[in-house]
Amino acid sequence: MNIIAGYRCIRCGTRYPADLRLDTRGCPKCLETCPSNLRPLYPGRSNSLADTNNHAGKSLWQYASRLPSFAGGIVSLGEGLTPLVPAGRIGQTLGVPHLFIKDESRNPTWSHKDRFSTVVVSAALSQGAKVVATASSGNAGASLAAYAAKAGLECIVVTFAGAAGAMISQIRAYGASVFPMARKTDRWALLEKAADQLGWFVTSPYHHPVIGSHPIGIEGYKTLAYEIVDQSDDLPDWCILPVCYGDALTGICAGFQELLEMGRISRVPRLVAAEVHGSLSAALESGCDKIEEQEQSFKTVAVSIGTTRSTYQALKALRDTGGCAVRVSNDEIRSMQGMLAAKEGIFAELASVAPLVAVQRLRERQVIAQNDRVVAIVTASGLKDLDISIEAPRREKPFVSVEDAWKRAFERTKADESA
Repeated sequence: MNIIAGYRCIRCGTRYPADLRLDTRGCPKCLETCPSNLRPLYPGRSNSLADTNNHAGKSLWQYASRLPSFAGGIVSLGEGLTPLVPAGRIGQTLGVPHLFIKDESRNPTWSHKDRFSTVVVSAALSQGAKVVATASSGNAGASLAAYAAKAGLECIVVTFAGAAGAMISQIRAYGASVFPMARKTDRWALLEKAADQLGWFVTSPYHHPVIGSHPIGIEGYKTLAYEIVDQSDDLPDWCILPVCYGDALTGICAGFQELLEMGRISRVPRLVAAEVHGSLSAALESGCDKIEEQEQSFKTVAVSIGTTRSTYQALKALRDTGGCAVRVSNDEIRSMQGMLAAKEGIFAELASVAPLVAVQRLRERQVIAQNDRVVAIVTASGLKDLDISIEAPRREKPFVSVEDAWKRAFERTKADESA
């Protein structure tokens, strides 16, 4: 069993006991110089990916031998095992014919956050928590609410004005309480007070500077790497993700590194962060560990990755894999969302198409070679932020007769044939 034996700082390597209070400040030694997240330590772990206990059937828990074990059992909705889809049509357009999309919209709540929630809610249940809580603009809150409902726990999602309406409706549908704050930064003050005085199990960051989310939950993102390797004939050269605080980036990096240590792969793919305001790009250029706040030069439509300051854990994943970060704009994102849907039949959330914009940019700069194998992680469904992605619904004028409709159909077909 993978009982957590303690934690290790991912920056300085200092080890801490298993009963350390994880209050999202991270490593006490690194706090003043460069706040850094922790990773769980497991004693005597198996060198296999197979689940010898047959925990959870068709879900990411088929990799339970590499995930934490919990006395209270596993809270699962059948998450993970999402398809790795060949995306040759859009790949040809972008100049990368060997392009694949890891479609995370196929998860139970239609986003990659379910990989985090299944693990972190299992941990909360095992620790006797009654309330789980998060600060979220949407996907993390919806996911946590669903898994809390499955576990019979109360869920609080502290959000802010401007969060996508569809996601707020989804959160409420799962029975969670939504606390919208007029000032975005007030979310953390509320969560800190509730964690201290009410014993809430808080899964998201609630201190500044941010180090990332709960380290136990981040372990769930390792399964992205396991699945990509299991689903691929050849190991990809690049894996590209939309990045805010880098939880999924950190997890997938850890997963690939474990596979390397196990001898399952001969190298680790280079990771790329598609970001909005450029804090990781600036840190990579400066060579410093500390992530600096960036100016918010525009209001992004990719709300879920709109931070002006990422984390050391994200920076470390990029450095460890020889990766890079690419800034993306609103116009590029909107255009790419439509292109992906029209060419590949995948309607993705605005932030989720940012990796494809990064692919295009890196190919234009010849950083990605034409024959490189590239996996873009599309993290959530386009139904999540319809109120942001579509300014106003287009109202088609009704056809008054079959003849009018036939004329339009004929013209459209002939235009397609000549294109």
